[in-house]
Amino acid sequence: MSHLSRHSVAAFSRVFVTGMGVITPLGLDVESTWEKLVQGTSGVDYITAFDHDELEVKFAAEVKGFDPTAYLERKEARRMDRFTQMAAVATKEALAQARLKLEEVDPYRVAVLMGSGIGGILTLSRELQVLRERGARRVTPFLLPMMLADMASAKLSMLLGAQGPNFCTVSSCSSSADALGLAWQMVRTGEMDIAIAGGSEAPICPIAVAGFDAMRTLSRRNDAPQKASRPFDGQRDGFVMGEGAGVLIIESHESVLRRDVQPLAELTGYAATSDAYHVVEPAADGHSAARAIRMTLERAGLKPEDIGHINAHGTSTRLNDTVETKALKEALGQQTYHIPISSTKSMIGHLLGAAGAVEAVATIKALMHQVIPPTINLEVPDPECDLDYTANSARQAPVRAALSTSFGFGGHNSVLVFSAPNRG
Repeated sequence: MSHLSRHSVAAFSRVFVTGMGVITPLGLDVESTWEKLVQGTSGVDYITAFDHDELEVKFAAEVKGFDPTAYLERKEARRMDRFTQMAAVATKEALAQARLKLEEVDPYRVAVLMGSGIGGILTLSRELQVLRERGARRVTPFLLPMMLADMASAKLSMLLGAQGPNFCTVSSCSSSADALGLAWQMVRTGEMDIAIAGGSEAPICPIAVAGFDAMRTLSRRNDAPQKASRPFDGQRDGFVMGEGAGVLIIESHESVLRRDVQPLAELTGYAATSDAYHVVEPAADGHSAARAIRMTLERAGLKPEDIGHINAHGTSTRLNDTVETKALKEALGQQTYHIPISSTKSMIGHLLGAAGAVEAVATIKALMHQVIPPTINLEVPDPECDLDYTANSARQAPVRAALSTSFGFGGHNSVLVFSAPNRG
């Protein structure tokens, strides 16, 4: 052994994914969600969480049948906002798959990094109504800790006994992609052995739906909700709000060998840039997003021809899908036309801050099964979106490495690349 410690930043560690967990509008675990993604099933329907009569948009991609008390102690669950509950349950699944028991590792070398764009907006919305209708004395003392965006990471740290850094990344729709990217950096440099990383979002409440609709970012296809999310389609008119959580267990090569676990994928690269342009619109030229894609490939030591699949941000808004298509072409050149692309948002809606993590799980499943999930509702060609978006039906394809892109309000561009694992 050299005079450098095993945690030195002089040499980078390889970084692996050893466990995954999700809660989505298609299922309460990874396998049920993946099965329905491959089938092209839509998780979008009319809102059931509240009376939507006064809203212009009456549908969303809600999580169905989620009972947190089936997984968490009742008193504990009641003191968590829904976004924290879903993060905790998704983490349980990820830990089980990774066979990770925190009591068997150094707790100070386990980080918890959870992204959320909005945090506990359900609790805030509910307690504002309590304040108006019943007065200040009836507002719960748990309002602030339940609404804070960092409460998912904090609660997970407490529940698991993970004593490394715990914090929340807040970068709009890139939030959980950035959480995974920061986990990659921490583990790669030897700062941490393990990171529990991902994101969670539970935004389906009147104020959030009304707010996004006021910006004219949501689809208003009330007559056909399951057809509303249609990324890259010529008749797209906005995104569909979704909810859910995705959590990945990120480990160093050394930790994987020490624990003798079989990795699901290798996280080989991450990069982020900023448009520095507009609060909600992407820069029309796509240059900054393209730069993030190129930087990710460079850091991974990959070329465009190594990429067998792209899980696109693909929101179903007019601007995003056009700009993302431009960015992919700029970054990957002519090879872009030969890469099958999916937008899983066509089925699960836009999970906002949780989107990057859930889509990372879908990307890894595509890598594991060599199956490209479809982009459903792609029926009318858009001349500006002329790539292979895997329209309407899944298909087999060789995938050795795959990109997952996330772009958010504020000009955030975050890109991850996963490769087939070789534990070595």
